[in-house]
Amino acid sequence: MIQKKYLVAWIGVADHECAEGLRGDDLGPIVSSLMGAVRYDRVYLLTNYDFERSKNFCTWLESLTAYSSSTVDLYSVDLVSPIDYTDIYNQVSRNLSEAGLPRDDVSLTFHLSPGTPAMAAIWIILAKTRFPAKLIQTSRHGGVHSVDFPFDLASDFLPEYLKRSGERVKRLTNVKQLAPPEFGKIIHASPQVAEQIHLARRVAVFDVPVLILGETGTGKELFAEAIHAASPRSQHAFIAVNCGALSPELANSELFGHKRGAFTGASTERKGHFQTASGGTLFLDEVGDLPLDTQVRLLRALQAQEITPLGQSSPVKVNVRVVAATHRDLISDVGAGRFREDLFHRLAVGILRLPPLRDRGIDVRLLAEHFLGQINADSADRQCAWELYTELATRVALTGKTKDPDCTDFSGEVFSESLGSVYTFFGEARKIMRNFPVGTIGQLKVENHLGAMIHRAMRDVLRPFLETWQADYRHWWEHEADQSLPPFERQKAYPRIKEFISHWSDVRAIMRAIQDELVAAYKLVDVTKFQEKLS
Repeated sequence: MIQKKYLVAWIGVADHECAEGLRGDDLGPIVSSLMGAVRYDRVYLLTNYDFERSKNFCTWLESLTAYSSSTVDLYSVDLVSPIDYTDIYNQVSRNLSEAGLPRDDVSLTFHLSPGTPAMAAIWIILAKTRFPAKLIQTSRHGGVHSVDFPFDLASDFLPEYLKRSGERVKRLTNVKQLAPPEFGKIIHASPQVAEQIHLARRVAVFDVPVLILGETGTGKELFAEAIHAASPRSQHAFIAVNCGALSPELANSELFGHKRGAFTGASTERKGHFQTASGGTLFLDEVGDLPLDTQVRLLRALQAQEITPLGQSSPVKVNVRVVAATHRDLISDVGAGRFREDLFHRLAVGILRLPPLRDRGIDVRLLAEHFLGQINADSADRQCAWELYTELATRVALTGKTKDPDCTDFSGEVFSESLGSVYTFFGEARKIMRNFPVGTIGQLKVENHLGAMIHRAMRDVLRPFLETWQADYRHWWEHEADQSLPPFERQKAYPRIKEFISHWSDVRAIMRAIQDELVAAYKLVDVTKFQEKLS
């Protein structure tokens, strides 16, 4: 029986660049093999690049060889990563099976040269197991030659082994079963998001760049943080940089640092984000907005794991994993010359595509409930903050005021009012805390949180004040003061009155500072501003 000859290959970056005139007179691995002595009845090409780009390659191929569109088949393959062995194996096996291969009347040849080493390894495995095939490779100087490996594998063993391995991985990475804490912040129920989480968890353990694609608001930074947390670098820094906010003039300095005097205004040496993130993960949000010259530097950093700060001649080694994200159509930007193609392929080792909310109908209710819960918690805290602010503004802040250093102009019973206001504040503060449980406000620093403010006010300010004056003043009032004097005059006779007034003024100043913190942290209206204007 006469067998038809099929050539099967991935389209590699060298093939594309040759078609685009970027490699001089080099023809690339695929065209070189088609211009050899063997004539193939069909050419079966797989691509994980932009489909239109690969179509242009096929047109160029047909113009140089005796092959036409009727004999050249192009198939798009959406890989998790071009170095993910399991995914490559599964995708290629499925494509070949859907093409009706293997067949008795077809002699298969797999081309090892185009694509990644992982792709070549899978061709070897498949050629020795499920899809018996010849193996070839090409080189610029050696031409086309056959490759053979002196071993055989049982036709069922390896596929079954990989299947079992894949099933084990699937079980271990099942989101619903394990609910990994690293991805717990991603609120979802939709299968689209679950799939991307599954892919993100798989790629997180490999120390390779990841590109996250998605519209604004789809959660790209949440995914980046989760990937970092699930990676071997989780104990080191996670640095997020909004590339869209970097000015073209300072982008290189921000990312790669500079030496003193490198440019006008560079008065000191500065480490860039690459050095700051060394050992950890650098998240480049809106990477598509980087200027072209910065893209060149970024490509070098990814290729060589080294950077050169501005104004410095020698490079600096860095150990950084880059996770990039963008809302832009980078493929279109590559075609238009706005984004470097080689940088795109360096970043897109692992690709995540986050769906917009309009395609996640099942998640709308979950997200609404989540954010309403946050709003309610924030509202409770804000109400609590207002109650506390009211106590400070209307009680402590208005008690025992005097402008006279000789303490002759104060009005009211300064001691009883001051001490009484502190007692009352203690009680009201505890009541506030009981009636309005303190929630968690992620935007606030711990030291500015309401609970911390109340605790600080009671522990560090008011209780020491009471301990200093309460017993001393009571003893004097009951045993040493002239009981014949009216209460107002009796208070003025207290021997430590100036010291008391000074301390009380300090307390009031501190409490006013806490009051200002409440206003700033919880965005309250400071009514005392109006009081001050009227006084």
